[in-house]
Amino acid sequence: MKIASSKMTKIGIAVFPGSNCDRDVHHVFNNVLGVQADFLWHTKDRISGYDAMIIPGGFAFGDRLRAGIIAAHSPIVQEVKRMAKDGTPVLGICNGFQILVESGLLPGALMMNDSLRFVCRWTKVQVKNKNTPFTREFKEEQTFNIPVAHGEGRYMIEPGMLKDLRRKNQVVLQYDGDDPNGSTDLIAAVCNEQGNVMGMMPHPERASEELVSAGRGNTAITIFRSLVSYLQQQQALV
Repeated sequence: MKIASSKMTKIGIAVFPGSNCDRDVHHVFNNVLGVQADFLWHTKDRISGYDAMIIPGGFAFGDRLRAGIIAAHSPIVQEVKRMAKDGTPVLGICNGFQILVESGLLPGALMMNDSLRFVCRWTKVQVKNKNTPFTREFKEEQTFNIPVAHGEGRYMIEPGMLKDLRRKNQVVLQYDGDDPNGSTDLIAAVCNEQGNVMGMMPHPERASEELVSAGRGNTAITIFRSLVSYLQQQQALV
């Protein structure tokens, strides 16, 4: 069901050579939620008129050197960093998470899965922080099914920084008893201290419609619904 009264909301989707989930995100916003989302090429160094940015999954620049590192220095990411500093919501999914970490917008590192294999399957996550623009429509501790597809998805962070993450409520999603990659503390998603930047390894755009959810539900679309709800509330306050 499409979200009403969302004509004013505009979302940008960063596109790099090697992005392959950008069209899925574009479809969910435009055709499922009825919210305008536009592709923005990685060389774009001036962004205006967008209320949020999504950095989608894929293999930006072929994951050369290491996943996300080249994209992290692209013109569009420099703009995303400026927007994030100004409070604009930014969501990085899978490769987008890697890019946010490599750009310094999020703490930690993403390493090769502990299995040393590419993992592509369904898993389950639990909401640990519902007070972000991306999780506000969930219940605290709510669990839901969502797919993962990555080779370098093992979130690593040193113990002292992990303690800070927990204290500042920056752990947003955790794998629910099923860690597909060996991440520290079962972490599937983290946010910055302000809460407006979130990176997540699972793919909500791949589970946002019943048609593609293989009977596992489409609760993952709540990530995107939460963002739209937040943006509409912010617009109403202006």
